[in-house]
Amino acid sequence: MLRKRSMLYSNNSQPYSISVGARSSPLSRAQVQEILKALRSFYPSIEFTISYFDTIGDLDQKTSLRDLDKTNFFTKEIDEAILQKKCQIGIHSAKDLPDPIPDGLQLICLTKGVDCSDVLVLRDGETLQTLPPHSRIATSSIRRENIVKLLRNDFIFLDLRGTIHQRLALLEKKQADGVVVAEAALIRLGLTHLNRIRLPGTTVEGQGQLAIIARKDDAKMQTLFACLDVRKN
Repeated sequence: MLRKRSMLYSNNSQPYSISVGARSSPLSRAQVQEILKALRSFYPSIEFTISYFDTIGDLDQKTSLRDLDKTNFFTKEIDEAILQKKCQIGIHSAKDLPDPIPDGLQLICLTKGVDCSDVLVLRDGETLQTLPPHSRIATSSIRRENIVKLLRNDFIFLDLRGTIHQRLALLEKKQADGVVVAEAALIRLGLTHLNRIRLPGTTVEGQGQLAIIARKDDAKMQTLFACLDVRKN
């Protein structure tokens, strides 16, 4: 099967470029490069032409994510670009996908991903036990808040928005004493040196995995990305 796919994009052919849509955040940019690197292990001549978007979810920093359903808050602009054939694929965090996927589009690839854990990031030298009473913990999720409460029930919780770097900056500014984020984000951004506590329990579906969206009628993209699809391998 892999031999058949590789014949579509011969190593000796001219570089084949795929137009990609993705969010403009540093984490999203790292995710795009992760997909490109993985795809090149099968098709070395592949290149990406990337368009980065500020989605409504990026621009609207006031709406809380705590009660947000599986909407297109972080995908709408990219989905529209694919439907308008401005991009062939969109690369997303799998947990950000709307449900259902918009008409005319489909999930063509779900990657194996990386560590799906949630972690509580603290300042250097701090532990769960040394945090003073009523310390402030920032999180964008009621589920994550409830898990932290199982560890200590005296904390005060703050809502959280922004990029991973903006969230972590709350610690340096002493606006929060702990910040809950996905371990996958720290891995992809090279931040695994940070002082953190792995939280117990399950996480949301798709955390740590990447999703690739394309038009339903784009058989070429479906064939190309099958090699990275954990559902098929």
